[in-house]
Amino acid sequence: MARSAVTDDLSTALSEQSGVLMAAKTLDSDLDFAYQLQMQEAINASLALQPSSSGSPPSPPSPNVDVYSPNDGVLDIAATLMMQDLDRYMQEHFDRKRSEAEMTRMREDLDRRIHDQKFADYILNISDEEWRIYGDNYHGPYGIDASSSSSSSTALVDTECFRLYFKGLVSEENVRGMKVMVAGTGVAICDSKDRPILEVKKNLEAFVDGQVVTNEVASLEALIEGLDRALSLDLKRITFFCDHYNVHQYVTGRVSPPQSKIAALVNRVALLRRKFVYCNPSLVAHDDMKHAFKSARDAIVSQITWPEETSNGKSMKETCVICFEDTDVDDMFSVDLCLHRYCFSCMKQHVEVKLLNGIVAKCPHEGCNSEVNIDRCQKFLDPKVVQVISQQRKESSIPTVEKVYCPYPRCSVLMSKSEVLQYTQTTQAVAKESGLRKCMKCHYYFCINCKVPWHYNKTCYDYKRSNPHSCPEDAKLKSLATMKRWSECKKCNHVIELAEDVDMNFAILVELSGRIRKLHVPVQSGMSGISYVMHGRGDD
Repeated sequence: MARSAVTDDLSTALSEQSGVLMAAKTLDSDLDFAYQLQMQEAINASLALQPSSSGSPPSPPSPNVDVYSPNDGVLDIAATLMMQDLDRYMQEHFDRKRSEAEMTRMREDLDRRIHDQKFADYILNISDEEWRIYGDNYHGPYGIDASSSSSSSTALVDTECFRLYFKGLVSEENVRGMKVMVAGTGVAICDSKDRPILEVKKNLEAFVDGQVVTNEVASLEALIEGLDRALSLDLKRITFFCDHYNVHQYVTGRVSPPQSKIAALVNRVALLRRKFVYCNPSLVAHDDMKHAFKSARDAIVSQITWPEETSNGKSMKETCVICFEDTDVDDMFSVDLCLHRYCFSCMKQHVEVKLLNGIVAKCPHEGCNSEVNIDRCQKFLDPKVVQVISQQRKESSIPTVEKVYCPYPRCSVLMSKSEVLQYTQTTQAVAKESGLRKCMKCHYYFCINCKVPWHYNKTCYDYKRSNPHSCPEDAKLKSLATMKRWSECKKCNHVIELAEDVDMNFAILVELSGRIRKLHVPVQSGMSGISYVMHGRGDD
């Protein structure tokens, strides 16, 4: 309340000062105009009193007679400059007020989110029986019940410990054939569940005193920006996460900074930390900084793009560091984790060559091992290729004994047994005991034991007795397996064949070469036709 009163008084004072300056400027203009009129009248009277030597009437005075005055226009210029300074200050004042109001709104939203999350956790811990009886009586609207009054709602934010991620980057980029150094920072403030509530990116000067900014300096600048943002939200408790070992050593006081510039930044961090009730650092891996890293990389990208007129209007351009062609920003691919950027054409060639050689595609940047997300390559790869590769990667990621396929011919989606059990238990509490499963794609029910559509009111034994071959294809499969000398894997119950001649002694071959593996070829019962749904070598 006191702060609001001070702000109102300042606004009133600024308005009054502006009015005084306008009145002074108007008065000065009026006085100058009156002075000019008086001088004009005096000149006219002086000319009228002079005798005429030739007898002819005196010539009229020339219009717009300017009379020199040492202070002519000085007050007007000073008032104008003061008005401009006052307008600029008023604009900054109002911008600050809007910023504070926005921060207040964000804090209230954050407090509401904390309240809702706590109430949701409370609801989740209620037993099913208690919920069935008293579920309709549970309520906790924000700002109404006693647990979220205005005084206690503030305490929710004050008692919550938030997470601060920060990242500073210094990078050499190619812009229109020239190599330039750019720097940027990224900040992400998250709640206790690691959900972002504020993300900030900021450009940095890449050169200070003629020297390139180091990653340590950029990281400390990012940390200072993050702590300032947390204070603007009036957060009390912060844990800030750092992936730079040296920076972590500096801020914890275990190692003294080697340079005065770094020492000054560390001192600023220490002063900001004192303003919090709780503010401690934590060292984490690089992969845990994804939110802040993306913001910092966006700050870098914003400095290496430029507008250019095209046939379709103005677009943003960026130089690909592989082909050195200027490309639309929308046609640049960003690799996950490292966020290195390349044009679609170069990435298409790179990914296709790797896939044809059976190699996992990684970032083309030298020394970077970030894996390319194939699902995000649909913009420049054939969708069918992406689908096949994604399916192969999914099959290789699921252990053999965990694989299960939907028995419905029009679905046949691959799932993990543990995943499908967890998915089914959300609607069927007896799923684990009965063997009932619900497909995660088509949502039809099937039996995990029989691998067939769900047999209602029948046990698995009764179903197999009445349906020895639920589909004609099953009998054909059994006959073909006998003819081809296929067998059934004892672990996964899939029909398999040996990768080498089945007449050879497989154990001896493994001992000799160490390279032979069994090739799993699971074939689904209940499917129309014989479908080989997995092809690849793997340990049994």
